[in-house]
This record gives sequence, structure tokens and C-alpha cells, in this order.
Amino acid sequence: MDYESRSWIWDGVYYYPHLFGGIMVTAALLGLSRSYFGGVVGLPSLLLPCSLKKKSEKRRVRVYMDGCFDLMHYGHANALRQAKALGDELVVGLVNDEVIMAHKGPPVLNMEERLTLVSGLKWVDEVITDAPYAITEQFMNRLFTEYKIDYIIHGDDPCFLPDGTDVYGFAKKAGRYKEIKRTEGISSTDIVGRILFSLKDPKVCEDHNGNDVQLNKEILSKSSHISQFLPTSRRIVQFSNGKGPGTNARIVYIDGAFDLFHAGHVEILKRARELGDFLVVGIYTDETVSEHRGSHYPIMHLYERSLSVLACRYVDEVIIGAPWKITKDLITTFNISQVVHGTVAENSPKCESDPYEVPKTMEIFVLLESPKDITTTSVAQRIMANHEAYTKRNAKKTQSEKRYYEEKKYVCGD
Repeated sequence: MDYESRSWIWDGVYYYPHLFGGIMVTAALLGLSRSYFGGVVGLPSLLLPCSLKKKSEKRRVRVYMDGCFDLMHYGHANALRQAKALGDELVVGLVNDEVIMAHKGPPVLNMEERLTLVSGLKWVDEVITDAPYAITEQFMNRLFTEYKIDYIIHGDDPCFLPDGTDVYGFAKKAGRYKEIKRTEGISSTDIVGRILFSLKDPKVCEDHNGNDVQLNKEILSKSSHISQFLPTSRRIVQFSNGKGPGTNARIVYIDGAFDLFHAGHVEILKRARELGDFLVVGIYTDETVSEHRGSHYPIMHLYERSLSVLACRYVDEVIIGAPWKITKDLITTFNISQVVHGTVAENSPKCESDPYEVPKTMEIFVLLESPKDITTTSVAQRIMANHEAYTKRNAKKTQSEKRYYEEKKYVCGD
């Protein structure tokens, strides 16, 4: 639109200055002056004051959830996913090793390893590393003022101190507490039991110092746990990104068992993701893992392992039940640009041929230096080395949970 075609505007300004002045101010406040009148030479464009803009923006809701997060599993991940859904930003409080030792006994994973796992979850925005085991009024006020927390979140499972005090009593009293549903069929207690039971085959195991650890029949029978997890398409969708690779994306592929998902897994996945635009993770079937790692593995079954991997922020897609040997058809189907493998991995006594022969021949294979030397076996050995302490803790925790759910069932009148 040229100057002549806008002559009616100038005529209006000349003959009706007050009227047009009012129109201009109104248009500016409505944000229209820049799009329509702003193109007219000589007419001012009024911007919405910053103070009004800030008031119109919705403040982001920050939620807080704490825990030990020892032996991180998909139940923890699902709890944090639910917590994130109750706000816009999720802050996680991580209890340190000394506090866990005082309240529950020795943690399986140290603070650094647990921090890597929690920070690696796609729903976590921030981590506080000095969280208390029980939320005191002082710490709660610190959350509200320093960290701008709106709500404190916890699952519907029991959480009481030895004296019967509710760990989240102050938050409930303040009206800033929200509860999420616990993920049934999984717990750190359950995983410890699985490990103690699965390693019963060699009746004598070794601890970190090479000393023999005797496992009696009573411990083995009590610690026998079978997974109760039932996978659903809805749960898998909840954990998925829901996005495919972009056009001309560099797709990186890494495979493995990813059993007892640990800090070493997170670090190698992070490095693999840095090599491209889209990371696809192949997860072996239970049968494949048993065949190549031994009959007592895997500890976690295929769908449990798949959810743990999907929860990692560096993972874009998983292949559930990936083949042991990478084929050209697999590479072509998923348009894989690079295949990677870490230097630290479980030994496979039964491996007649190189599973990476094809990508090596195609010159798309890369051996990545593993940032950590932790493995599934080394995690299991930590538990075996302290099996008495963990067995006692398991028995206490199991009784506590059983009593809680029986009381809850009675109250609900079921």
C-alpha cells in the first residue's frame, strides 16, 4: 500500500485529530499499531508496557519430589513423570549416602551414581543434592522461598519415621502436598530380592574383596521375587518422545541388555547421542541375554529394561527385542548412520562370531570409551557383599508396606 492509497488516513488526521488520536492509542494498546498503522511513515507505534506483559504471562508451577532413588528403576521414573505432570518444572531432592546409611542401611549406588541417573531422566529439570530424609519445617520453608516450590509431591506408599511421624506431615499441614499413584509391581526392595535369588545358582559368590559369601536356603527362598509388571501400550507411549528423526538426521544406533539400568548406561548413551541427531537403542530379548550372559540374567525383563532406557533424556527411540547380531537389513530399515559400542560391557562366554561384523565392514562402527566401569554384575556383587544387611532391610520394608496396604484396604472398605 503506497502513500496515495493511504490519503484517507492523513485527511482524517487533519480534520479529526482528536478522534484519530484516540483510535491510534487504542490500536497501540491492542497491539495492532505495529501490524497495520506501523507501516505508515511518520505515525508512532506504541508498544505494550513491560509490566503489563509480565502480568499476562502465566507463572510456571514448580514441584518438588525427593527420595533415595537407589537402584533406579522404571517405577522411580514413572513417579517423576507423574510429578512433572502436576507442574511445569520438576525439582528432585536427592538424599545423600550418609543420611541413607543412618535411616535405611548402606545404599547400593553412591551419591554420584544416583545423581547421574536422576539427572539423566527426561522429566527432571533440577536436582538438590542435600535433601533431608524427612522434610522439616525449616527445609520446607527453604523450598518455598529459595527454590520457589509450589507443591511437594510423593507417592501413595507409606513413608514414616521410626517414631511414627509422617515424613510429609508439614507439607500436608501447609496445604502444599500432592500425591501420585505408586507404580505397582516394582520396588528397589523387589530388585534386591531378585538379585539375591538369581545368583543362588553358584551357591557361593564373591564379594568385592574376593571373599566367599555363603547364601543359606532361608535367605534365598525369602528373597525369591518374580516380576509382576504387565506392559501396556499406554505406558510405553507415556515414556516415549513421540517424535521421529528429522529430514537428513544423523541416526546413531547402540544396543545392549541395559539390565539394572545404572550410571554407566546413562553416560554411554549420552556420548552416543552426541555423535548424531537421533539415538536409537536396541534392547536384547530376555532369551538373548540369558544365552550370552548366563541363565541368572537378566534381572529385569525386557519391558522393564525398555522403559528404563526410554526414560533417559538422551534416548529418542528403542527397538524392543533387538537382534544380537546387527544386520544390513536393520541398518537400512532404520537408516542408521553410525553404530557404536562401549569399551565396558558384560563378558559374553558364548560368542562365536562378532555381532558388529556388518557395521565394521560398512565402516560405520565406532568404539566409544566408556566413562564409567560400572556393570550390571558389579552392582549385583555389591548387594551380594552386603546380603545380610539388605535381606534384613527387605524384610522390614516388606512388612511395613504390607501393613500399610492392609490398613488402606480396610479404610477404603474394600
